[in-house]
Amino acid sequence: MSNQATKQSQAVHHISCGKALRERALGQAGSPDPAPVTLVAEIAGQIAEHCGHRLLKCRRLAMGWTVAQAVAAAHQLVEDENLAKVGLSERSWKDWEAGGLPSPDYQDLLCRLFATNPVGLGFAHDYSPPKAEENSPLWSAGPGDGTLPEGETARTGAGSWTFTEVEETKRRDAVKLAGLAMASPAAAAQILQQAAAEAMEFTQQAEATSLGSGTLDHLDLAVTEFNHAYSLKPPAAVFDAVLDYRRKVDALLKGRHTHRQERELLAFAGWMSELLAWLAHDLGDARTGLAFATDAFIHGRQAGHGQLCGWAMDAAASINLYEQRPDRARQAALKGLTEAPADHPLTVRLHAQAARAAAADGDADGFTTAFHAAEDAYRLLPPRSPRRFGMDVLPLANYALTSYPATSFIWLGQAEEARRHAEHALTTYESAPAASRSPSREAIARIDLAIAHAQLGDPDDAVALGHQALDSARVVGSVLGRAGDLTSFLTRRYPRQAAVEGLAERLTAAAAARSALSATSTGA
Repeated sequence: MSNQATKQSQAVHHISCGKALRERALGQAGSPDPAPVTLVAEIAGQIAEHCGHRLLKCRRLAMGWTVAQAVAAAHQLVEDENLAKVGLSERSWKDWEAGGLPSPDYQDLLCRLFATNPVGLGFAHDYSPPKAEENSPLWSAGPGDGTLPEGETARTGAGSWTFTEVEETKRRDAVKLAGLAMASPAAAAQILQQAAAEAMEFTQQAEATSLGSGTLDHLDLAVTEFNHAYSLKPPAAVFDAVLDYRRKVDALLKGRHTHRQERELLAFAGWMSELLAWLAHDLGDARTGLAFATDAFIHGRQAGHGQLCGWAMDAAASINLYEQRPDRARQAALKGLTEAPADHPLTVRLHAQAARAAAADGDADGFTTAFHAAEDAYRLLPPRSPRRFGMDVLPLANYALTSYPATSFIWLGQAEEARRHAEHALTTYESAPAASRSPSREAIARIDLAIAHAQLGDPDDAVALGHQALDSARVVGSVLGRAGDLTSFLTRRYPRQAAVEGLAERLTAAAAARSALSATSTGA
């Protein structure tokens, strides 16, 4: 039986077993330091035969390296030999050890690192007959270090290693497997040999990909950086950068990749569309925002990523609320709740979104019911808060429980409750660490407080808070929209007051400046 067949038929051992084999072999060889390449190859073969790991992992264990040490050794080799810089990460290495196929450049680097060839690392197969078994009908495909026979393998146009089909397998249509039971022993052996060759082709196709080995790591880093930039940089600039990457991911999805890679690409596409939805909302383009929110939801569902689906509907709920479509906002929130994890802060936000939508629709009872559900969900959250792209998401739930009620009570005409919640929200935002503060959320809290003051008969404080909101470092579409609600109310309640007219004029100028900047930055 070949080493490959043995590996597939036995249970895979814990890495401690491979380490023990290595220590025993080194001890028997007199503990050479460093171990010769031939000894390392022999130890790797023993680990492969006994422990069942893939050959790349066997080589690493034979060297006595952790994944981190192996990655560091590869980077050191690149530096020592003045090779082209690589973005090799632990994630990529683990992916290869799990069966992923490195790109030709990475295969070359790994072969240099372990002083072997693609066959020795499991990246290609050697189908030449063993010297002692030239007449054997089944060819060995073990993890030997010999070079591939001349003419037996070739590089494809993409540069990846492949195997050539022996002549016998080209006759696979001559005898069908259904007739195996009635076939002669010789014919049965040929059928089984043919089936084995087909099985190897199936495996190669399942692992075939045109995706570079560092692509997924790069996309993960890009999405993380874009999310960090969201509250810090102008939305138009971030929108352009994210849209460019979103187009790149779309192109990658049309290429060749494994099923696992496809799910990851679908998720990255969804996360970028979710962020584009918020950015379009900030730029005052609800139609584009809702289109990207829908796209994020669809890609999240295709990827089997319920949390992504929930975040997409969270964005859709907010955009619909600012477009004064509370019924659609509530539908989006409820749709998100069917996908979001029950013990996640996202569920708190979605319940709060449904409450805010009910308030916007004038449904006080619906608001109370949904908001109590948000509070109940908050109490059931686990002790450790989850993170999204390196950022704690619990503050987003806290924001929903502090700011959303202020806005909701304004819509329900309960000014005193609105004032109390708005003051609490503003205090919460102002006391947050500098790295976690959100200028746009603070501005909206000030506007909520301003409207509450206006409803309570205090236009001077309302105007002052309105100016403070427009002084924000991030006056986005949502801030301008809420400021418009404030000036409209003040103009109706306190017509012909100079201070009110001054605030309205400043809002008009800010909106015009924002529109001009957005048009220039996006090429509209």
